[in-house]
Amino acid sequence: MAGTTGAMARMRTADGGANRWVVLLVLCVSLLLVAVDATVLHVAVPAVTEDLRPTGVELLWIVDAYPLVCAALLILFGTLGDRVGRRRVLLIGYGIFGVASALAAYADTPEMLIGARVLLGVGGAMIMPATLSVLRSVFPDRRERATAIGIWTAVAAVGAAAGPVLGGLLIEHFWWGSVFLINIPLMALILPLGARLLPESRGDLDGPWDVLGALMAAGGVLALVLGVKRLGVGHDPFDPATVLPLLAGAALLALFTRRQRRLRHPLIDVRMFAAPAFSTSVGCIVLCMLALVGLELIAVQYLQLVLGLSPLETGLRLLPLTFAAMAAGATGSYTLRRIGPRRMAGGGFVLTAGAVLLLTLMGEHDRPVLLTVGFVLLGFGLQTTLFAAYESMLSEAPQEHAGGAAAIGETSYQLGAGMGIALLGSVMNAAYAPGFGALPGVPRSAAEDAAHSLGEAQQVADRLGGAAGELLRATARDSFVRGLHATLLVSAALLLIGALAALRLPRTMDTEAPACPKPVREPGEGAESVRRNRAASVPPSRGPGREVAHRS
Repeated sequence: MAGTTGAMARMRTADGGANRWVVLLVLCVSLLLVAVDATVLHVAVPAVTEDLRPTGVELLWIVDAYPLVCAALLILFGTLGDRVGRRRVLLIGYGIFGVASALAAYADTPEMLIGARVLLGVGGAMIMPATLSVLRSVFPDRRERATAIGIWTAVAAVGAAAGPVLGGLLIEHFWWGSVFLINIPLMALILPLGARLLPESRGDLDGPWDVLGALMAAGGVLALVLGVKRLGVGHDPFDPATVLPLLAGAALLALFTRRQRRLRHPLIDVRMFAAPAFSTSVGCIVLCMLALVGLELIAVQYLQLVLGLSPLETGLRLLPLTFAAMAAGATGSYTLRRIGPRRMAGGGFVLTAGAVLLLTLMGEHDRPVLLTVGFVLLGFGLQTTLFAAYESMLSEAPQEHAGGAAAIGETSYQLGAGMGIALLGSVMNAAYAPGFGALPGVPRSAAEDAAHSLGEAQQVADRLGGAAGELLRATARDSFVRGLHATLLVSAALLLIGALAALRLPRTMDTEAPACPKPVREPGEGAESVRRNRAASVPPSRGPGREVAHRS
């Protein structure tokens, strides 16, 4: 018994020991669940629409409540883990994620499903930053840690690829709620494993946790996105219900920035944004995710509602996009060393813009070769840009603020994904609705209902039947394709803007600097002084091993 206890204690040491790869396995399963849940619902949107009959606003919240809430709370829970223990926050996140999955699976109203997705976002925000923090603590050797992060990143890409396919397979044989039930047995497995195997670790606490600042950041992000979402579904931009959240969000974020500048021990060192490479990298991440997730959601509706593919067929059609992203991630370090961050990020944007313009050739008839080529170029281009942006962002951040830089990157990733759905959805709605102005034989109320979305148009057409139903269905498909083309053109313009912005990144990546001891901070000495001392002693480290794990 004593030997067992001693062995278990050794497993849970911060250094990881021989069991650090078992710890990595637990962390990768955690990440897999979070990554799958971010995309598994996409192929289920038509089934959810048919069953729960959500409004346009409710449908948007069902899809992106999870990533937006997760983005808003990443800084809060990431910094909380540094204070109370990352393992503790991670285990609580497991429990919340499992309970929320059960609630989502059996939701019988749009409001209940939205609430469950919000709770999933809370659990995801507790899991995501903790996994990388624990990974760093159990892999003190940098070479091993780079291998572990590579595995961690590959698992994230596999999760993103598996989400639509797994969702499509489940919907083929079960109801849409089954896409959430798959989380429960895995959570039941890794929760006790995590409690037994994961080591506890805390950050180097230099000061108190800024609770007020964390809440201000969370509230500011949520309020800002709420206003953007209302704009995305066609609300009047001067409507108080739209303007007030936008103003409140901007004000809270401005106050948060001001507060962080004045605090001696801030949650986030906002001075990092003064570095052009850092701020540009964050902007590139937002633009990449804005294009990727918004286009992916619209593509799913196109494949299912226009081409008539099944959910499983839809998931399989999207696989080339994620496999191409995995290939770009696997070759990212080599490419970055060869051509540097500026060319890599800018070239990725240009390649993605070309793929988007190629996809404007899509019509009401299936063109599988065109779609496959477009999706491959899209996935490879976006992941190439993301890799260069993440590496540049972390390299520009001083070592003592690497955790804060990672939190900013994760928040930008999630926020860009949610805003992409809202922004590109608004473009789609603006181009789709005018096609239902006057249809002979179709009642005005039916045409107005059909103008809300393609899914609703098909339901109205089924109820009408006859020639009127066929006319309404054909009009809806034609309007959707026109809206899709307009959305693609807007996306291409945004991507080309990103290519111009990438010109602010460094031309080349500096060579790896030799390891040096951490500078000693004298009492009262600020982070800026430490950074100046380090800069005076050795050149900055920007080697290819400094990668960040990110999702495709």
